[in-house]
Amino acid sequence: MRATSSQGIGKSVLLIIGGGIAAYKCLELIRQLSKRGITTRVIMTKAAEQFVTPLSVVSLSGENVFTDLFSLTDETQMGHIELSRSTDLVVVAPATADLMAKMAAGLAVDLASTTLLATDKAVLLAPAMNVRMWHHLATARNITQLKKDGIHFVGPNEGDMACGEFGLGRMAEPMEIVAAIESLLSPRIQPLTGRRVLITAGPTQEAIDPVRYISNRSSGKQGYALAEAAANMGADVTLVSGPVALATPLGVRRVDVTTADEMLVAVKQIPNTDLAIFCAAVADWKVANPARQKLKKNDASEPPSLSFVPSPDILKSVAGLHEGRPKIIVGFAAETENVIANAKAKLKSKGCDIIIANDVSEGVFGTNKNVVHFVSAKGVESWPELSKSEVAQRVLAACAGLLK
Repeated sequence: MRATSSQGIGKSVLLIIGGGIAAYKCLELIRQLSKRGITTRVIMTKAAEQFVTPLSVVSLSGENVFTDLFSLTDETQMGHIELSRSTDLVVVAPATADLMAKMAAGLAVDLASTTLLATDKAVLLAPAMNVRMWHHLATARNITQLKKDGIHFVGPNEGDMACGEFGLGRMAEPMEIVAAIESLLSPRIQPLTGRRVLITAGPTQEAIDPVRYISNRSSGKQGYALAEAAANMGADVTLVSGPVALATPLGVRRVDVTTADEMLVAVKQIPNTDLAIFCAAVADWKVANPARQKLKKNDASEPPSLSFVPSPDILKSVAGLHEGRPKIIVGFAAETENVIANAKAKLKSKGCDIIIANDVSEGVFGTNKNVVHFVSAKGVESWPELSKSEVAQRVLAACAGLLK
């Protein structure tokens, strides 16, 4: 007798297998769903049949496999409209760039895309494609549209690809997809439901003259990952962002600023915050008197002499509030030497509750990976190299525990 999970008994999933080498992982996915008492009906695209056979899918799922929109037999047994609605969840794995483009455009040109357009159920995508395809502007536009449409995502992961390249685009592993499916089939109260979360992200820019400024290499990726993760955990999220080239995460309220002074004003205008995470790389200094006109370079002239003054210390200002101080305040410390010692000193001097410290001498800015140290009054917890999304999830899980 097979062991099953009571969480899945009686539930059903419609699995659409797209055409990609990752399609083979769907066999293990079906097996794991069956162990949990989840019935799996399957649609296979024509391209998917180049990687796995309908017979192998049938043997694991115990259900018919549907492949053709114009199959009289399939439409008689279960029409595609009924197929799209007689399930608890639609899962697309692998979700190819082509399938996602069809979904974003609302196309119905084959059984898979027609079924997706006809469904009234939640849809979960497990993307899989070449790293260059994943980062293409067209794919980014499609993902943004699909998230606005309420489509759920799991993955992709970073790693080696069948094409020989390395990067984001590997389909999530079967157990990761199973976890996402179970979460959607049996939603639980999220750990930050009802909490108000403030996050700052990206760099600030301090003017030298109308065309030049002082800034840094922060991409904003870690702060945006924190905002996305907080929203996924049920929080009401406000993201105060410096200038970055990133899309606003779904369900996040974004306030755009340029300078440190503007960021401080924006932060202080957000009341009743439970958790504040100051991830922005704020310029430490600004020019005392920015030039009103562009500073000109003449052959005989010396370089201009710039006088600097400190930028406002946003983290310390908020941590020192007597009224309206967030319940938990997290600061970030980007260091190039003595990382932990400097983080401990910053924890004390700023008056915050937690410092997330990382070494930025190795080119962390702009990448999708991070190695951080979680520093609090209880001590230092050093984490292994993780994706910035994984760092965000760990930080927020720890903060959610403290808020309890």
